[in-house]
Amino acid sequence: MDPCPFVRVLVGNLALKMPVAPRPAGAGAGVHPTTSTCYCTIRLNKLPLQTAAAPLLPSDDMTQGPAATGALAAAFHLSKADLDRVTAKPSLFVARSARLKVAVYAGRRGTTCGVNSGRLLGKVVIPLDLKTAVGKPIVFHSGWLSINKRGRKASAVSGSAQLNLTVRAEPDPRFVFQFDGEPECSPQVLQVQGGMMQPMFTCKFSCRSNSDLRSRSMHSDPGSGGRNWLMSFGSDRERAGKERKGWSVTVHDLSGSPVALASMVTPFVASPGSDRVSRSNPGAWLVLRPGDGTWKPWGRLECWRERGAGAAGDSLGYRSELLIPDPTGMGVGVSVAESNVPSSRGGRFVIDLTAAQPFGRSGSPGCSPRGSGDFSGGYGLWPFGSYRGFVMSAAVQGEGRCSRPTVEVGVPHVGCAEDAAAFVALAAAVDLSMDACRLFSHRLRRELSSTRSDLLR
Repeated sequence: MDPCPFVRVLVGNLALKMPVAPRPAGAGAGVHPTTSTCYCTIRLNKLPLQTAAAPLLPSDDMTQGPAATGALAAAFHLSKADLDRVTAKPSLFVARSARLKVAVYAGRRGTTCGVNSGRLLGKVVIPLDLKTAVGKPIVFHSGWLSINKRGRKASAVSGSAQLNLTVRAEPDPRFVFQFDGEPECSPQVLQVQGGMMQPMFTCKFSCRSNSDLRSRSMHSDPGSGGRNWLMSFGSDRERAGKERKGWSVTVHDLSGSPVALASMVTPFVASPGSDRVSRSNPGAWLVLRPGDGTWKPWGRLECWRERGAGAAGDSLGYRSELLIPDPTGMGVGVSVAESNVPSSRGGRFVIDLTAAQPFGRSGSPGCSPRGSGDFSGGYGLWPFGSYRGFVMSAAVQGEGRCSRPTVEVGVPHVGCAEDAAAFVALAAAVDLSMDACRLFSHRLRRELSSTRSDLLR
């Protein structure tokens, strides 16, 4: 399998120093930047705006050495298509280059009528040459800059507001897979490499009782830890009323052998007195991989329907765990992602542990919270085992839309095709959860009907 080139641009170590100024008096004094909270808005070209807090350092600290807060403020991910756009030759009227724009505000975060609520203190623009970042990490800036309202990059000058930040880019190659149909239609899964696509897996969707999966899993080795982990998700209770249950997706390699399975082990049930799946009673999927002649747990996904406010609308809430090996050999489920995807327009399901790693002034972030980069015996220091940085993402369409998920998996997390298959199964579970969490007042498409599935067996 050949990966696709990706580059991620990381911004961190934000800190702010303000010049000492007399405190204004009177009711109309407004915001005094040395006492109010500050934040930054960060944008790379036309990618979505990101916001982060900018901690204020003591005004009497006049040292000019770079500050290392160890905190990641923003991360931008660029595909090859994005890189081609920003590294193309400039035209007569358009200079094509990556530009990182950072604006610093004093006051509370948020917007009023589309305008930032805070008061603009200054901004800075840093040009980025991303051509070399495809092959090796590169640090574009690390240290203090004077900020001004014109946004021109300047060195630190005494008596002016100063912003400390570290900006770097590094290669982040990924394997990319594309479903050639909706997961409930048992599609092929293609690997994408540039403009080429080739078959990699096939999927088989079915609707069946959870008891089938549970009875097979009970024969697994008690010492493996899989049984206890599975039983914590399964539910033997019978629920009356509205529910969606028994869905599963089996991923096969091209020889027809099953290499991953996502099974709905906790039904998606409407909360009493409503027609929605609530956060307090989510549905759950278990992702399994074959091993020692049986299915063994690899990951867990819980989903529910978040109630939206105003025009934002409802969203698909999710929480994902992966089974991390530990020194006892039993394994432990560790939460790796919790967020939501808008139900109407869709979005991305993401597992990205970059923010959990310390952000240094140069080079790659440390692998453990102490920055040692040593995983040997470091289960107490770094809870995610061998998972670090960007792990995976899956594009999910909104309700009522034809969804053919695109799955990206970080190269360090794929040692063989079976590793990739587990992430593909997880992506299928996320996509199907968008249907499973639809309001029960809406009827599902016939492909998701257990009655129709029984007829096709």
